[in-house]
Amino acid sequence: MIDPKRLRVLRAVADHRTVTAAAAALYLTPSAVSQQLAALEQETGHALLTRSGRGVRLTAAGEILLTHANAVLAQLERAEAELAAYAGGTAGEVTVASFATGIAEVLAPALRVLAAAHPAIRVRVRDAEGDESLPMVLDGAADVAVAVEYRGAPKEDDVRLSRVALYAEPFDAVLPDDHALGAAGEVELASLADDDWIGQYPGNPCYEVTQLACEQAGFEPRLVHASDDFRAVAALAGAGAGVALVPRSALRGMELKGTVVRPVAGPRATRRVFAAVRTGAEAHPLIAPVLAALSDAAAGLTTG
Repeated sequence: MIDPKRLRVLRAVADHRTVTAAAAALYLTPSAVSQQLAALEQETGHALLTRSGRGVRLTAAGEILLTHANAVLAQLERAEAELAAYAGGTAGEVTVASFATGIAEVLAPALRVLAAAHPAIRVRVRDAEGDESLPMVLDGAADVAVAVEYRGAPKEDDVRLSRVALYAEPFDAVLPDDHALGAAGEVELASLADDDWIGQYPGNPCYEVTQLACEQAGFEPRLVHASDDFRAVAALAGAGAGVALVPRSALRGMELKGTVVRPVAGPRATRRVFAAVRTGAEAHPLIAPVLAALSDAAAGLTTG
C-alpha cells in the first residue's frame, strides 16, 4: 500500500528539483525526505528519481506515479472538505499567502467581510511575493494563495490547483518629471528603448511582465537599477535614475516626488491576479467563504 504522505514528498521533490529544497518546503530534514522517498521506491518496486546535475528529476516511473499522486491528493482534499462540512466545519483557521499589493487591494477588505459574516473563521496572512505563494499552497504551508500570472508559473490547467480569477490591472510608465515624454498623454514603450530602466529582480513576476512587454515592443530594457519595493522604484525614477513600469494599484496613495505617471499606449503590460487552492479544497467550509470574500473584494477593481 502506498502511503499518501510519501506522495506529497514526491510531489515536493518534483516541484523543487532538489531534496534539500523540498525538505525546506515541507519543514523536514533532507535525510527524512530521502528516507520517505526510499520507502516509496520500496512500496512501488521502481526507482523514482535519478540524479540530474546538482538536483534530481523523476524517472519515467516517477512521472507515472506523480500523475496518480496529483489525483490522489486532490481526492483527499475533497474528502477532508466533505468531512469538515459534515462536521459543521464553520470554525477554524485559514492561512492566506499574498503579495503586498494583493493584501492591500483584496485580502484586507476581505478580512473585514469575513469578520462580520464568518467570525469563527480565523485568517492568518503571510506576505509572499507573487512567485512564492503558489509553492506555499502546494507544499501545504498555506491554504490559499493570492498570486499573479508570470512566466514559469503553474498553468491554468494545472491539475494540482483550483483557481479563482480576481482582477487584472495595467502597468503605468513612471518617468522623471523632466523626461522628454513627460508631457505625452500616453507613452509608447518602444520610445523608451534607449533609457536606463529601474525594475525588479529576476524571479519577481513584475520583472517578467516588464521583460515581456518590452520584448513585444521590440527591445530588451537596459536594467540599471533593481528593487522589489515599488516605493524605491518610484524614488529612483524621481531622482532621474531611469524609467519604470509599475502596477497601477501599487502607485495609489504613493508620494511621487519628481515623477510623472503615464499610461502605456498600445498593448498593455498587465498584472493578472487570482486566488488558488489545492484542487479539491475549494469546497472546504473554511476555505470557500475566504474565496468568496476575495472575489467580492475584487469585484470593483480594474479588469482587462
